[in-house]
Amino acid sequence: MRIGLQVPSFTFPGGPEQIGPTYGRMAREADQAGLDSFWVMDHFFQIRDVGPSEEPMLEGYSALAYAAALTERITLGTMVTGVTYRHPGILLKTVTTLDVLSGGRAWLGVGAAWNDEESRGLGVEFPPTAERFERLEETLRIAHQMWKGDEKPFHGEHYRLERPLNSPPPVRRPHPPILVGGSGEKKTLRFVAKYADACNLFDGPELPRKLEVLREHCEREGRDHAEIEKTALTFMTDGPPSVDRAVDTVGRLAEAGIDHVIFSQATGQDLAGLLGEALARTAEIVPAGR
Repeated sequence: MRIGLQVPSFTFPGGPEQIGPTYGRMAREADQAGLDSFWVMDHFFQIRDVGPSEEPMLEGYSALAYAAALTERITLGTMVTGVTYRHPGILLKTVTTLDVLSGGRAWLGVGAAWNDEESRGLGVEFPPTAERFERLEETLRIAHQMWKGDEKPFHGEHYRLERPLNSPPPVRRPHPPILVGGSGEKKTLRFVAKYADACNLFDGPELPRKLEVLREHCEREGRDHAEIEKTALTFMTDGPPSVDRAVDTVGRLAEAGIDHVIFSQATGQDLAGLLGEALARTAEIVPAGR
């Protein structure tokens, strides 16, 4: 079982000048605790489920690059990049750069995007839902092509790349893992089965059904369901966080079929050390290979 940490909020004591030191400490502690992954949201405004839009929010890939320089082992990703935020060629170049500079520790986390408030606010195109999914599928196709070193022109409905050159190539082989975020049963989970190395789902009562739908898509696509890393984002906001609660959560999700549990750190929480202790304990109770 793998355990990760997501930092969704940068509202730290001391104001903007303390964001860098505080966030950097979180990244180092997560790395030193032995956690597998470290994530930030790819948003430009804070999202409503976390706080008001005016709260501090860092640009995701700059934040991950900073974390990469302060860490040695932990993998790094956005959970997740909205497909409309960056042209896919630039997105792939950005993730490749993170992978090269971190020594092969980058993820590509991507989804169909949803927060129209920040898109309107910053003047970013936000097409209708159907088109966003079309753009997501083209982006996934471009990712596979660029990371194979295939420089042939890509002519899609929404994107045209005359020479998708990607030099240097990523360090991680065959490429940084592709995680598609979201739980839509008709398109998102089908894209996971067809293109992705991992999915990300929310911890909740719908989880067993989403995993079963993913299995069905894998069967239709001729994909080995076991190849896909099943990740779940979970929260400890209904009481004080503790090692016992974290261990219970990991055990419960492992039984449900999750391979990688990612804890979202609420404002005021400090989870890295706690999760490191939980990781040591779960090694004793979670079956090997989970």
